[in-house]
Amino acid sequence: MIFLKNMMDSSTSFNISIVVPVHNGGLNFRRCLSSLKDLEPNSLEIIVVADGCADDSSDVASNAGIQVINLPEPGGPARARNMGAMQAKGKFLFFVDADVTVPSDAVAQIGLAFEKEHELAAVIGSYDDSPDKTNFLSQYKNLLHHYIHQMGREEASTFWGACGAIRRDVFLEIGGFDESYIKPSIEDIELGCRLIQSGYKIRLLKSLQVKHLKDWRVTSLLKSDVLNRAIPWTELILRNRMFTNDLNIGFTSRISILLVYGLLIASLFMISWPGALLIASMAGLLLVLINLPVYRFFKRKRGFFFTLKIIPWHWFYYCYCGIGFTLGAICYKWRRMKLFSSDRVASSQK
Repeated sequence: MIFLKNMMDSSTSFNISIVVPVHNGGLNFRRCLSSLKDLEPNSLEIIVVADGCADDSSDVASNAGIQVINLPEPGGPARARNMGAMQAKGKFLFFVDADVTVPSDAVAQIGLAFEKEHELAAVIGSYDDSPDKTNFLSQYKNLLHHYIHQMGREEASTFWGACGAIRRDVFLEIGGFDESYIKPSIEDIELGCRLIQSGYKIRLLKSLQVKHLKDWRVTSLLKSDVLNRAIPWTELILRNRMFTNDLNIGFTSRISILLVYGLLIASLFMISWPGALLIASMAGLLLVLINLPVYRFFKRKRGFFFTLKIIPWHWFYYCYCGIGFTLGAICYKWRRMKLFSSDRVASSQK
C-alpha cells in the first residue's frame, strides 16, 4: 500500500478531482469520458490512469484534453486510483470506473451531500435501473445491484470504487486503497472497512446513480462474484470481525443461503425418503417468501416472465455465495495457520 499522506499540494482551484482507472477500456471507456466531459461544472479536474493499457485508451483520453498517467504494467485499480490521487488537486476525490456513465448532476449531488453533513468522510452511489446491455444476465446482475443498494442503509458500511467520493485529507490519512489487490476485487470494500473502523462516516446517496455498461456473461459473472468478491470478502470479514447486516451480507441473504442448501440436500434424499419432498418444498416456499420484495421489484421493472427466469439464477447466486464463503473461510484459516507456524519457527530461532 502506498502511503499518500502529504503527497498533494493543498493549494488548488479544483474542489473535486475525478480519478478514472482504465485497463483496455474500449468503447465503454469512450462513453464514460463523454459523460464526464458533460459534467457541471465542466472545469473539473479529470485524471485518467491508464493501467498497463494495450489499446488506445490513453490516446483517447489525451485527445479529449484529459490528464493521463500512463503505467507501463497493469497493477490493478487500487494502485491506479492511488496514483491518480497523488496527482489530484481537489479537496474531494471522486472515483469513477471506466465502464460507467455518470449523470450530469453527479458532482452537484456530491457537493451538496458534503455541504449538508460536514462530518461526512465519503459518499457512494449505485447503478441505475436501466442497464445498458440488454442480454438477460446483464439485466439481472445490474438490476439486482441497483435493488440491493437502493434498499441498503443510508449510513453505509462500505465504500464503492465505481462511483464514490471521499475527502482528500481522509483518504491520505488512512493510506489510500490497499494495493495488494492486484486485480479488480474488494479493494473499495476494504477501504470502507478501514474508514468505519477509524470512526468515519460514509453516506449511501441513493439518488446518485450511474449506468453500468458491462456485458455480463456466465463465466465473467462467476469469476467476479466468487473469486474476486466472495472469497476475499469472507477473509476480510473474518479478519476484521465485521458482520454487518447490510447490502450483500444482510440477514436475508444469510438465511437464503441456508435455505438453498437445505433445499439441495433434501432434494438428494427425495427418492429414498418421502419426507425430503416436504422439506424441499418448505425450503423453496420460504425462499420465495423471504425474497418476495426482490421478486416484486423485478416484476415491476421487467415483468412477470422475466421474474420467473431470474428466480433460479437468484437461488444459484445464493448457492455460489455459500461456496465462496466456505472457500474464503478455508483460505482465512490456512493463512492464519501458516502465519502461526512462521511465528513459531521465528520464535524458536531466537
